[in-house]
Amino acid sequence: MRLFTLLLWLLLAPGLASAADYAREKRWAEEIVPAILVGDPVYLELKSGHRFLAIYALGPRAKAGVIVVHGLGVHPDWGLINALRSGLAERGYTTLSVQMPVLAADARGEQYPPLFPEAAERLQRAVAFLRGKGYRKVAIVSHSMGARMADFFLARGPGAQVDAWVAIGLSGEFLEPGRLSLPVLDLYGENDFPAVRSNAEQRAHALRRLRGSAQIELAGADHFFTGREAELVRQVRQFLDQKLK
Repeated sequence: MRLFTLLLWLLLAPGLASAADYAREKRWAEEIVPAILVGDPVYLELKSGHRFLAIYALGPRAKAGVIVVHGLGVHPDWGLINALRSGLAERGYTTLSVQMPVLAADARGEQYPPLFPEAAERLQRAVAFLRGKGYRKVAIVSHSMGARMADFFLARGPGAQVDAWVAIGLSGEFLEPGRLSLPVLDLYGENDFPAVRSNAEQRAHALRRLRGSAQIELAGADHFFTGREAELVRQVRQFLDQKLK
Protein backbone atom coordinates (compact mmCIF):
# COMPACT_ATOMS: atom_id res chain seq x y z
CA MET A 1 0.00 0.00 0.00
CA ARG A 2 2.84 2.44 0.70
CA LEU A 3 4.09 2.03 -2.87
CA PHE A 4 0.60 2.63 -4.28
CA THR A 5 0.23 5.71 -2.08
CA LEU A 6 3.57 7.10 -3.24
CA LEU A 7 2.71 6.51 -6.91
CA LEU A 8 -0.65 8.22 -6.45
CA TRP A 9 1.05 11.13 -4.67
CA LEU A 10 3.54 11.48 -7.53
CA LEU A 11 0.62 11.86 -9.94
CA LEU A 12 -1.48 14.26 -7.86
CA ALA A 13 0.91 16.33 -5.75
CA PRO A 14 0.73 19.94 -7.00
CA GLY A 15 3.56 22.39 -7.27
CA LEU A 16 6.48 20.01 -6.78
CA ALA A 17 9.51 20.05 -9.06
CA SER A 18 9.39 16.93 -11.22
CA ALA A 19 12.24 17.35 -13.72
CA ALA A 20 15.83 16.49 -12.97
CA ASP A 21 18.37 19.31 -13.26
CA TYR A 22 20.46 18.00 -16.16
CA ALA A 23 22.50 21.21 -16.31
CA ARG A 24 23.64 20.59 -12.75
CA GLU A 25 24.52 17.00 -13.64
CA LYS A 26 26.63 18.32 -16.51
CA ARG A 27 28.46 20.69 -14.18
CA TRP A 28 29.13 17.84 -11.74
CA ALA A 29 30.53 15.70 -14.56
CA GLU A 30 32.78 18.48 -15.85
CA GLU A 31 34.14 18.96 -12.35
CA ILE A 32 34.73 15.36 -11.26
CA VAL A 33 35.64 13.43 -14.43
CA PRO A 34 39.12 15.02 -14.79
CA ALA A 35 39.84 14.20 -11.14
CA ILE A 36 38.81 10.52 -11.13
CA LEU A 37 41.66 8.46 -9.65
CA VAL A 38 40.02 5.02 -9.42
CA GLY A 39 37.99 3.74 -12.35
CA ASP A 40 36.84 5.25 -15.63
CA PRO A 41 33.87 7.39 -16.64
CA VAL A 42 31.17 5.69 -18.71
CA TYR A 43 27.83 7.04 -19.90
CA LEU A 44 24.55 5.15 -19.77
CA GLU A 45 21.43 6.24 -21.65
CA LEU A 46 17.78 6.59 -20.66
CA LYS A 47 14.86 5.91 -22.98
CA SER A 48 14.54 9.68 -23.33
CA GLY A 49 18.03 9.82 -24.84
CA HIS A 50 19.57 11.54 -21.82
CA ARG A 51 23.04 10.20 -21.09
CA PHE A 52 24.18 10.11 -17.47
CA LEU A 53 27.59 9.59 -15.90
CA ALA A 54 28.69 6.48 -14.07
CA ILE A 55 32.17 5.55 -12.80
CA TYR A 56 33.22 1.98 -13.58
CA ALA A 57 36.04 0.49 -11.48
CA LEU A 58 37.24 -3.06 -12.14
CA GLY A 59 37.99 -5.12 -9.05
CA PRO A 60 40.83 -7.67 -9.15
CA ARG A 61 39.38 -11.06 -10.15
CA ALA A 62 35.91 -9.73 -9.34
CA LYS A 63 33.03 -12.18 -9.67
CA ALA A 64 30.31 -9.71 -8.66
CA GLY A 65 29.36 -6.15 -9.53
CA VAL A 66 28.17 -3.48 -7.09
CA ILE A 67 26.08 -0.45 -8.04
CA VAL A 68 26.92 2.45 -5.71
CA VAL A 69 24.19 5.07 -5.26
CA HIS A 70 24.83 8.52 -3.77
CA GLY A 71 22.54 10.68 -1.66
CA LEU A 72 20.69 13.94 -2.12
CA GLY A 73 22.04 16.38 -4.66
CA VAL A 74 25.61 15.10 -4.94
CA HIS A 75 27.54 13.00 -7.47
CA PRO A 76 29.06 9.51 -7.98
CA ASP A 77 32.52 10.42 -6.64
CA TRP A 78 31.39 12.43 -3.61
CA GLY A 79 33.09 11.84 -0.23
CA LEU A 80 31.53 8.78 1.32
CA ILE A 81 30.60 7.39 -2.10
CA ASN A 82 34.20 7.61 -3.27
CA ALA A 83 35.27 5.66 -0.18
CA LEU A 84 32.70 2.95 -0.91
CA ARG A 85 33.25 2.58 -4.64
CA SER A 86 37.06 2.69 -4.35
CA GLY A 87 37.28 0.57 -1.20
CA LEU A 88 35.04 -2.17 -2.58
CA ALA A 89 36.93 -2.20 -5.90
CA GLU A 90 40.18 -2.70 -3.98
CA ARG A 91 38.60 -5.62 -2.13
CA GLY A 92 37.45 -7.73 -5.04
CA TYR A 93 34.26 -6.11 -6.36
CA THR A 94 33.74 -4.27 -9.62
CA THR A 95 31.84 -1.09 -8.83
CA LEU A 96 29.61 1.13 -10.93
CA SER A 97 28.87 4.42 -9.16
CA VAL A 98 25.90 6.08 -10.83
CA GLN A 99 24.86 9.71 -11.15
CA MET A 100 21.32 9.85 -9.84
CA PRO A 101 18.86 12.61 -10.81
CA VAL A 102 19.31 15.81 -8.84
CA LEU A 103 17.41 19.04 -8.30
CA ALA A 104 18.76 22.52 -7.60
CA ALA A 105 21.21 22.85 -4.73
CA ASP A 106 18.57 24.37 -2.42
CA ALA A 107 15.95 21.65 -3.04
CA ARG A 108 14.63 19.78 -0.02
CA GLY A 109 14.36 16.04 0.39
CA GLU A 110 10.57 16.08 0.17
CA GLN A 111 10.87 17.49 -3.36
CA TYR A 112 12.73 14.42 -4.63
CA PRO A 113 10.05 11.67 -4.89
CA PRO A 114 8.90 12.87 -8.35
CA LEU A 115 12.40 11.89 -9.54
CA PHE A 116 12.10 8.31 -8.25
CA PRO A 117 10.77 6.82 -11.52
CA GLU A 118 13.76 8.20 -13.42
CA ALA A 119 16.05 7.02 -10.63
CA ALA A 120 14.59 3.52 -11.03
CA GLU A 121 15.28 3.61 -14.76
CA ARG A 122 18.89 4.63 -14.12
CA LEU A 123 19.31 1.72 -11.72
CA GLN A 124 17.81 -0.64 -14.26
CA ARG A 125 20.34 0.58 -16.84
CA ALA A 126 23.13 0.08 -14.30
CA VAL A 127 22.05 -3.51 -13.62
CA ALA A 128 21.91 -4.20 -17.36
CA PHE A 129 25.39 -2.70 -17.82
CA LEU A 130 26.96 -4.97 -15.22
CA ARG A 131 25.06 -8.02 -16.46
CA GLY A 132 26.33 -7.18 -19.94
CA LYS A 133 29.88 -7.24 -18.60
CA GLY A 134 29.33 -10.84 -17.52
CA TYR A 135 28.68 -10.40 -13.78
CA ARG A 136 26.27 -13.10 -12.63
CA LYS A 137 25.75 -11.45 -9.26
CA VAL A 138 24.93 -7.78 -8.75
CA ALA A 139 24.32 -5.83 -5.54
CA ILE A 140 23.24 -2.28 -4.76
CA VAL A 141 24.98 -0.21 -2.07
CA SER A 142 23.07 3.02 -1.51
CA HIS A 143 23.25 5.97 0.89
CA SER A 144 20.56 8.31 2.23
CA MET A 145 18.32 9.62 -0.61
CA GLY A 146 20.00 7.03 -2.83
CA ALA A 147 18.71 4.34 -0.46
CA ARG A 148 15.19 5.71 -0.84
CA MET A 149 15.60 5.63 -4.62
CA ALA A 150 16.89 2.06 -4.49
CA ASP A 151 13.98 1.10 -2.24
CA PHE A 152 11.54 2.50 -4.83
CA PHE A 153 13.33 0.59 -7.60
CA LEU A 154 13.27 -2.72 -5.75
CA ALA A 155 9.67 -2.28 -4.59
CA ARG A 156 8.49 -2.00 -8.20
CA GLY A 157 9.37 -5.61 -8.91
CA PRO A 158 12.79 -6.00 -10.59
CA GLY A 159 14.46 -7.17 -7.38
CA ALA A 160 15.14 -10.62 -8.86
CA GLN A 161 17.82 -8.96 -10.99
CA VAL A 162 19.64 -7.78 -7.84
CA ASP A 163 21.18 -10.29 -5.44
CA ALA A 164 21.74 -8.13 -2.35
CA TRP A 165 21.07 -4.60 -1.13
CA VAL A 166 22.89 -2.47 1.43
CA ALA A 167 20.76 0.48 2.58
CA ILE A 168 22.91 3.02 4.43
CA GLY A 169 21.19 5.76 6.40
CA LEU A 170 17.71 4.99 5.05
CA SER A 171 15.14 7.39 6.50
CA GLY A 172 11.69 6.07 7.38
CA GLU A 173 10.52 2.51 6.79
CA PHE A 174 10.94 0.28 3.76
CA LEU A 175 8.49 1.36 1.09
CA GLU A 176 7.03 -2.08 0.36
CA PRO A 177 8.83 -4.72 2.46
CA GLY A 178 6.54 -7.49 1.24
CA ARG A 179 7.94 -7.04 -2.26
CA LEU A 180 11.57 -7.42 -1.22
CA SER A 181 12.95 -10.88 -1.93
CA LEU A 182 16.69 -10.43 -1.44
CA PRO A 183 19.03 -10.18 1.56
CA VAL A 184 19.20 -6.62 2.90
CA LEU A 185 21.71 -4.96 5.22
CA ASP A 186 20.17 -1.95 6.98
CA LEU A 187 23.18 0.05 8.18
CA TYR A 188 23.03 3.33 10.07
CA GLY A 189 24.99 5.40 12.57
CA GLU A 190 24.45 5.72 16.29
CA ASN A 191 24.26 9.52 15.75
CA ASP A 192 22.33 9.33 12.48
CA PHE A 193 19.44 11.60 11.54
CA PRO A 194 16.31 11.22 13.72
CA ALA A 195 14.24 9.97 10.75
CA VAL A 196 16.75 7.15 10.30
CA ARG A 197 17.07 6.14 13.95
CA SER A 198 13.42 6.49 14.93
CA ASN A 199 12.29 3.98 12.31
CA ALA A 200 15.04 1.42 12.91
CA GLU A 201 12.78 -0.91 14.88
CA GLN A 202 10.17 -1.02 12.11
CA ARG A 203 12.86 -1.78 9.54
CA ALA A 204 14.30 -4.52 11.75
CA HIS A 205 10.85 -6.09 12.00
CA ALA A 206 10.53 -6.11 8.20
CA LEU A 207 13.96 -7.69 7.80
CA ARG A 208 13.05 -10.71 9.93
CA ARG A 209 11.14 -12.23 7.01
CA LEU A 210 14.05 -11.73 4.60
CA ARG A 211 16.49 -14.59 4.95
CA GLY A 212 20.10 -13.49 5.28
CA SER A 213 19.20 -9.90 6.19
CA ALA A 214 20.66 -7.90 9.07
CA GLN A 215 20.65 -4.52 10.74
CA ILE A 216 23.76 -2.80 12.09
CA GLU A 217 24.05 0.39 14.12
CA LEU A 218 27.62 1.65 13.85
CA ALA A 219 28.72 3.07 17.20
CA GLY A 220 29.73 6.73 17.16
CA ALA A 221 28.91 7.24 13.47
CA ASP A 222 26.88 10.12 12.06
CA HIS A 223 24.77 10.11 8.89
CA PHE A 224 27.84 10.61 6.70
CA PHE A 225 30.10 8.24 8.68
CA THR A 226 32.59 11.03 9.15
CA GLY A 227 35.91 9.51 10.21
CA ARG A 228 34.35 6.03 10.12
CA GLU A 229 34.57 5.41 6.38
CA ALA A 230 36.98 2.48 6.70
CA GLU A 231 34.70 0.73 9.18
CA LEU A 232 31.72 1.36 6.91
CA VAL A 233 33.50 -0.22 3.95
CA ARG A 234 34.50 -3.17 6.13
CA GLN A 235 30.93 -3.80 7.24
CA VAL A 236 29.58 -3.54 3.69
CA ARG A 237 32.28 -5.80 2.29
CA GLN A 238 31.68 -8.40 4.99
CA PHE A 239 27.97 -8.53 4.15
CA LEU A 240 28.63 -8.74 0.40
CA ASP A 241 31.23 -11.47 0.92
CA GLN A 242 28.60 -13.55 2.68
CA LYS A 243 25.87 -12.99 0.10
CA LEU A 244 27.66 -12.81 -3.24
CA LYS A 245 30.68 -15.13 -3.08
